[in-house]
Amino acid sequence: MTRYDVKRELKACYAPTNTDWALVDVPEQQFLAVDGQGDPNTSVDYVRAVESLYTVAYTIKFRGKADGRDFVVGPLEGLWWSENPEVFTTRAKDAWQWRMLVSLPDWVTDEIVDEARQAALRKKSIVEVRRDVLHEGTSAQLLHRGPYDDEGPALARLHDEYLAAHHLRMAGHHHEIYLSDPRRTEPAKLKTILRQPVRSRA
Repeated sequence: MTRYDVKRELKACYAPTNTDWALVDVPEQQFLAVDGQGDPNTSVDYVRAVESLYTVAYTIKFRGKADGRDFVVGPLEGLWWSENPEVFTTRAKDAWQWRMLVSLPDWVTDEIVDEARQAALRKKSIVEVRRDVLHEGTSAQLLHRGPYDDEGPALARLHDEYLAAHHLRMAGHHHEIYLSDPRRTEPAKLKTILRQPVRSRA
């Protein structure tokens, strides 16, 4: 039985090596998703969202494996947005809104997600988890190494320089993919993919 691994199947999107902004074409994907807002470092809702995502993801994985379809549970991902995009370069985290995500293989349906959620609820309390589809298309992306709070200069460079120089505009939420586990990785060694969907300026 071959296990689906999104990091292997979509290497350009999940294993970039460029540390400055470059364009990538991101195909349509489906995810488990939970929405929330506030500082992820202090929000109880954020912790519960992440725990709920992985509880449901592993429930789906074990059911699929029993049916002959296995997959590697992907890294945690997040969409981040605010009415004022400057809150990301200034790291004003209380103003952040977020949608935390875990990638799913294409054989997972709404029915499978619903059944996994109900099975998980019978064992522990979780927040509302849903299936979501995202098609970002052309996106600017880089690999950031180091603490999350050191992302500001790279984001400022995107907003203030890269987009204008390439005649692009933002066309979706800021997207981060967390390749490292912050509980087990020194801040200086964290690896995070930063992504911004873009479109040509008309």
